Parts: sequence; C-alpha cells; structure tokens
Amino acid sequence: MNLFGKGDVTPEEAVAVIGLGRFGTAVAESLTRLGHEVLAVDERPEIVQRASDSLTHVVQADSTDSAVLAQLGVGEFDHVVVAIGTDIEASVLTVLACEEAGVREIWAKAINAKHGQILHRTGAHHVVYPEAAMGERVAHLVSGKMMDFIEFDDGFAIVKTRAPAEAVDKRLGESKLRSKWGVTVVGVKKTGEDFTYATPDTVILEGDTLIVSGSTEKVEAFASTT
Repeated sequence: MNLFGKGDVTPEEAVAVIGLGRFGTAVAESLTRLGHEVLAVDERPEIVQRASDSLTHVVQADSTDSAVLAQLGVGEFDHVVVAIGTDIEASVLTVLACEEAGVREIWAKAINAKHGQILHRTGAHHVVYPEAAMGERVAHLVSGKMMDFIEFDDGFAIVKTRAPAEAVDKRLGESKLRSKWGVTVVGVKKTGEDFTYATPDTVILEGDTLIVSGSTEKVEAFASTT
C-alpha cells in the first residue's frame, strides 16, 4: 500500500508519524510545512477525522500490529516518529513493530526515564521527552535572564540573551568573554539590523542580543550577569 504513489516521493522526504495527540499533530504539521510528505496514523476515529483537516495522508489503524504497519508500507520509511505517550504498552509495541519492519531511524516520545529506557531497548534510535524539555526551557525563560534556551543531550546549550555590561562598547576580542566565562558568542543581533556571525572584531553595543553556546552550566552562569 503506497499512499504517495510510486516514484513520487523518496524515503528521505517521507515521514510517518504515529500517534496524533498534541505532540504528534504538531510534529506532523511542522514536517508538512517543511515540505515533507507525512503519513499520519492513529487508531482513534475522531482524532483521524480532525487531523484530516490539516494533514493530507491520515490513516486510522492499530500501529501495534506489525501486519498493519506492513500493509501501510511503514517499513519503506527511513524516518518514523512514534508520538504515543500515555499508553506505554502501545508505545513500546509500536516501536517494536517499526523495528521489526526495518525502519532505519525511529524517533519515540517518552513520558519518563523508565519509559525511555524501554523504548531504547525495544529499538528506538532517538527518544525525546517533550514535557521535560519544555519545562526546563520555560524555567530558564521565566527567570528573565534568557530570551531563549535550547539544551542538547550532552549538556551543551545555546541561548539567546542580552549583552552584559562588561562587553558593551568593546570588541569581543577585547572583552574576553570566552576566556572568562568559557562560552562562545556565536552571533549578534543589533536593533534594526540582520543577524551577523560574531568575530573578535565585532563591537557589542548596549541593547544587542547575543547568541551564546557552551556547556549548560557555563551559559547559565554567563546569562545571570546580563
């Protein structure tokens, strides 16, 4: 069963998203906006009906059944997102079915660390914790020190923050933020101007927005001074 037609879409362009709760629907709609063909799957008829208003290829099916996934051709997809959260059994069985189907890259949503461990052992290549990640991000933003915050799995973070007083009216090479704080100023956004990549000769002005990278601990310490 090929919903996209033979030869029209490559495996790299097509993504299957299984589970159309808030997270799964957001992923499917974002992928569609980015130009990917998306096969969206959910077993609840009311959810499928609602999703059909914004997604082109929506199927009602039991994703825990490997025979059903085979019929849908899920094994032909290079990328599958298992966005089932609260029904842990269905989540794990779906990941297992995708792994058995030969999906090259399985992304799976987990609701806690134990769930994530099981998903990894079952065959998921990437496990995401959207609620925990969003909670961490909001906590940093609420503090008022950061304008945006993204943390990666290995303790590395990128933040958008205001220029600290110690760097104002100085070149980056002169203020020595990297040697003092252990962070890298990747770029600078000045009011009314385009974003520019930072160099040692970049002059920081009051009101500039900095994009800073480094270990989570060090960028947090740096942002606390702004």
